[in-house]
Amino acid sequence: MQLVIGRVGRPHGLRGEVTVEVRTDDPDQRFAPGSSLATVPADRGPLTVAGSRWHSGRLLVQFEGYADRDAADTIRGTLLAIDSDRLAPPDDAEDFYDHDLIGLTVVTVAGERVGAVADVLHHGQDLLVIDGAGPRSGAQILVPFVAALVPQVDVAGGRLVIDPPPGLIDPEAAI
Repeated sequence: MQLVIGRVGRPHGLRGEVTVEVRTDDPDQRFAPGSSLATVPADRGPLTVAGSRWHSGRLLVQFEGYADRDAADTIRGTLLAIDSDRLAPPDDAEDFYDHDLIGLTVVTVAGERVGAVADVLHHGQDLLVIDGAGPRSGAQILVPFVAALVPQVDVAGGRLVIDPPPGLIDPEAAI
Protein backbone atom coordinates (compact mmCIF):
# COMPACT_ATOMS: atom_id res chain seq x y z
CA MET A 1 0.00 0.00 0.00
CA GLN A 2 1.30 3.44 -0.94
CA LEU A 3 1.33 6.01 1.88
CA VAL A 4 1.57 9.71 1.04
CA ILE A 5 4.34 11.34 3.05
CA GLY A 6 4.44 14.76 1.41
CA ARG A 7 3.42 17.07 -1.40
CA VAL A 8 5.83 19.08 -3.53
CA GLY A 9 5.23 22.81 -3.27
CA ARG A 10 6.76 25.77 -5.01
CA PRO A 11 10.44 26.06 -5.91
CA HIS A 12 12.74 27.79 -3.43
CA GLY A 13 15.72 29.67 -4.79
CA LEU A 14 17.46 29.03 -8.10
CA ARG A 15 19.14 25.63 -7.55
CA GLY A 16 16.15 23.29 -7.78
CA GLU A 17 15.04 23.07 -4.16
CA VAL A 18 11.30 22.78 -3.54
CA THR A 19 9.18 23.24 -0.45
CA VAL A 20 7.51 20.06 0.77
CA GLU A 21 4.23 19.92 2.67
CA VAL A 22 5.13 17.21 5.18
CA ARG A 23 2.59 14.42 5.81
CA THR A 24 4.72 12.04 7.85
CA ASP A 25 5.74 11.69 11.46
CA ASP A 26 9.45 11.31 10.62
CA PRO A 27 10.39 13.72 7.82
CA ASP A 28 14.12 13.61 8.57
CA GLN A 29 14.18 9.87 7.90
CA ARG A 30 11.73 9.84 4.98
CA PHE A 31 13.49 12.69 3.14
CA ALA A 32 17.08 11.64 3.88
CA PRO A 33 19.52 11.94 0.97
CA GLY A 34 19.36 8.84 -1.22
CA SER A 35 15.72 8.05 -0.36
CA SER A 36 13.70 6.94 -3.36
CA LEU A 37 10.08 8.10 -3.32
CA ALA A 38 7.17 6.97 -5.44
CA THR A 39 5.02 9.71 -6.93
CA VAL A 40 1.40 10.43 -7.75
CA PRO A 41 1.09 10.80 -10.68
CA ALA A 42 3.44 7.86 -11.21
CA ASP A 43 4.96 9.23 -14.43
CA ARG A 44 6.80 11.93 -12.42
CA GLY A 45 8.87 9.47 -10.46
CA PRO A 46 10.31 7.81 -8.71
CA LEU A 47 12.21 10.77 -7.27
CA THR A 48 15.49 10.40 -5.41
CA VAL A 49 16.30 12.87 -2.64
CA ALA A 50 19.61 14.63 -3.33
CA GLY A 51 19.43 16.74 -0.18
CA SER A 52 17.04 18.20 2.36
CA ARG A 53 17.11 20.88 5.02
CA TRP A 54 14.83 22.89 7.24
CA HIS A 55 14.48 26.63 6.56
CA SER A 56 12.17 28.90 8.57
CA GLY A 57 10.05 25.92 9.67
CA ARG A 58 9.68 24.52 6.14
CA LEU A 59 11.25 21.43 4.66
CA LEU A 60 13.24 22.14 1.52
CA VAL A 61 14.17 19.17 -0.67
CA GLN A 62 16.27 18.87 -3.78
CA PHE A 63 15.69 15.87 -6.04
CA GLU A 64 18.25 14.33 -8.37
CA GLY A 65 17.79 15.56 -11.93
CA TYR A 66 16.13 18.85 -10.91
CA ALA A 67 19.02 21.29 -10.78
CA ASP A 68 17.26 24.61 -11.39
CA ARG A 69 14.09 26.48 -10.53
CA ASP A 70 12.35 25.79 -13.86
CA ALA A 71 12.95 22.05 -13.66
CA ALA A 72 11.79 21.95 -10.04
CA ASP A 73 8.60 23.79 -10.96
CA THR A 74 7.59 20.89 -13.27
CA ILE A 75 7.01 18.62 -10.25
CA ARG A 76 4.98 21.13 -8.22
CA GLY A 77 1.86 19.46 -6.78
CA THR A 78 3.33 15.95 -7.00
CA LEU A 79 2.44 13.66 -4.09
CA LEU A 80 5.37 11.76 -2.59
CA ALA A 81 4.77 8.25 -1.29
CA ILE A 82 6.47 5.22 0.22
CA ASP A 83 5.40 1.59 0.39
CA SER A 84 3.87 0.73 3.79
CA ASP A 85 6.13 -2.34 3.91
CA ARG A 86 9.09 0.03 4.42
CA LEU A 87 7.73 1.22 7.77
CA ALA A 88 9.18 -0.28 10.92
CA PRO A 89 6.58 -1.62 13.33
CA PRO A 90 5.68 0.90 16.06
CA ASP A 91 7.85 0.64 19.19
CA ASP A 92 4.84 0.57 21.51
CA ALA A 93 2.26 -2.22 21.25
CA GLU A 94 -0.42 0.43 21.94
CA ASP A 95 0.55 2.45 18.83
CA PHE A 96 -0.87 1.78 15.38
CA TYR A 97 -0.47 3.21 11.92
CA ASP A 98 -3.71 4.55 10.46
CA HIS A 99 -3.47 2.21 7.48
CA ASP A 100 -3.33 -0.77 9.87
CA LEU A 101 -6.66 0.23 11.44
CA ILE A 102 -8.57 1.07 8.27
CA GLY A 103 -10.65 -1.90 7.20
CA LEU A 104 -10.76 -3.62 10.60
CA THR A 105 -14.13 -5.10 11.54
CA VAL A 106 -15.59 -3.34 14.58
CA VAL A 107 -17.56 -5.29 17.20
CA THR A 108 -18.79 -4.42 20.69
CA VAL A 109 -17.54 -6.23 23.79
CA ALA A 110 -20.81 -8.20 23.59
CA GLY A 111 -19.87 -9.39 20.08
CA GLU A 112 -22.39 -7.23 18.14
CA ARG A 113 -21.04 -6.19 14.71
CA VAL A 114 -20.93 -2.41 14.41
CA GLY A 115 -19.19 -1.94 11.04
CA ALA A 116 -15.66 -1.34 9.76
CA VAL A 117 -13.05 1.36 10.34
CA ALA A 118 -13.18 3.71 7.33
CA ASP A 119 -10.74 6.39 8.49
CA VAL A 120 -8.80 7.79 11.43
CA LEU A 121 -9.07 11.50 12.15
CA HIS A 122 -6.52 13.48 14.15
CA HIS A 123 -8.27 16.64 15.34
CA GLY A 124 -7.12 17.24 18.90
CA GLN A 125 -8.35 13.73 19.74
CA ASP A 126 -7.88 10.67 17.59
CA LEU A 127 -11.25 9.52 16.25
CA LEU A 128 -12.14 6.30 14.48
CA VAL A 129 -14.61 6.78 11.64
CA ILE A 130 -16.72 3.64 11.43
CA ASP A 131 -18.96 2.86 8.48
CA GLY A 132 -21.98 1.28 10.13
CA ALA A 133 -23.30 -2.18 9.28
CA GLY A 134 -26.63 -3.91 9.76
CA PRO A 135 -29.24 -1.53 11.22
CA ARG A 136 -26.63 1.24 11.15
CA SER A 137 -25.77 0.70 7.48
CA GLY A 138 -24.95 3.99 5.78
CA ALA A 139 -24.26 5.78 9.06
CA GLN A 140 -20.85 7.07 10.05
CA ILE A 141 -20.03 6.58 13.70
CA LEU A 142 -17.23 8.54 15.38
CA VAL A 143 -15.54 6.77 18.27
CA PRO A 144 -12.78 8.42 20.32
CA PHE A 145 -9.70 6.20 20.03
CA VAL A 146 -8.99 5.81 23.75
CA ALA A 147 -8.38 2.63 25.78
CA ALA A 148 -11.60 3.04 27.80
CA LEU A 149 -13.70 2.86 24.62
CA VAL A 150 -11.42 0.69 22.49
CA PRO A 151 -10.12 -2.03 24.81
CA GLN A 152 -8.83 -4.37 22.09
CA VAL A 153 -7.19 -3.93 18.70
CA ASP A 154 -6.25 -7.11 16.87
CA VAL A 155 -4.66 -6.02 13.59
CA ALA A 156 -3.58 -9.55 12.67
CA GLY A 157 -7.09 -10.86 13.33
CA GLY A 158 -8.71 -7.96 11.47
CA ARG A 159 -10.84 -6.94 14.45
CA LEU A 160 -11.30 -3.99 16.78
CA VAL A 161 -13.45 -4.22 19.93
CA ILE A 162 -15.26 -1.19 21.32
CA ASP A 163 -17.06 -0.67 24.64
CA PRO A 164 -19.39 2.21 23.78
CA PRO A 165 -21.41 4.13 26.35
CA PRO A 166 -25.17 4.40 25.69
CA GLY A 167 -25.88 6.70 22.77
CA LEU A 168 -22.46 6.54 21.09
CA ILE A 169 -23.51 4.04 18.44
CA ASP A 170 -27.26 4.64 18.54
CA PRO A 171 -28.21 8.22 19.46
CA GLU A 172 -31.79 7.02 20.17
CA ALA A 173 -30.44 4.96 23.08
CA ALA A 174 -28.80 7.96 24.77
CA ILE A 175 -29.64 8.42 28.41
